[in-house]
Amino acid sequence: MRKADRLFQLTNIIRARQPITAEELASELEVSVRTIYRYIDDLSVSGIPVFGIAGVGYQLHDKFELPPLNLTDSELDALLLGVRMVGSWTSDELSESAHSLENKIEAVLPNRLIDGYKRAAYSPNILARDKDRNNWEVMHGAVKNLNSVFIEYNSLNGKFTSRVIYPLGLFYWGGKWTVGSWCTLRSEFRDFRLDRIANLRVMDEKYQVGKTINLDSYFSSVNK
Repeated sequence: MRKADRLFQLTNIIRARQPITAEELASELEVSVRTIYRYIDDLSVSGIPVFGIAGVGYQLHDKFELPPLNLTDSELDALLLGVRMVGSWTSDELSESAHSLENKIEAVLPNRLIDGYKRAAYSPNILARDKDRNNWEVMHGAVKNLNSVFIEYNSLNGKFTSRVIYPLGLFYWGGKWTVGSWCTLRSEFRDFRLDRIANLRVMDEKYQVGKTINLDSYFSSVNK
């Protein structure tokens, strides 16, 4: 990565997570603390209003704004491919927003970049059925709002069950979406494939994220 790109990245991190210490910045950028000190000096010399408070960390002046975003060709590829994946692999609502965003991005790009991208990257629709897209949208909203969800589930072995789950996150596994959840029926973390949920209903009851039921604990259980 060019030094200019590294300094831009450093500025973005400080702006997003201020105040932030030199040690935290070094860990984030995978460089030494001494290198961070040099980078901070470079930012100051170039006119970026960054300042440090002893025992607190680095911050930017409140009125500081970054110039308009300039993307490399590779960064643009990553952005547009991600937008297309969202458009093909999620809900109707997010798909519509993704297509709108793609149009806005393409409207300000030179033709050479648009043509090259359109020839190189495709994202087939893996949620062709309306039910699967609806399940994704409903579960996505429940995850964000911490709502309990009642589901009727058809397992791979043909067993049909109903239960209440606390959805913690949506995960894509190369063709299938699952919802990582706390299952109140089994009192443990469980994964449920969205395409195998026959019916679901978001409940008014909200679940509480605590020491036992949280995303980190879910990850720990999955990695055992």
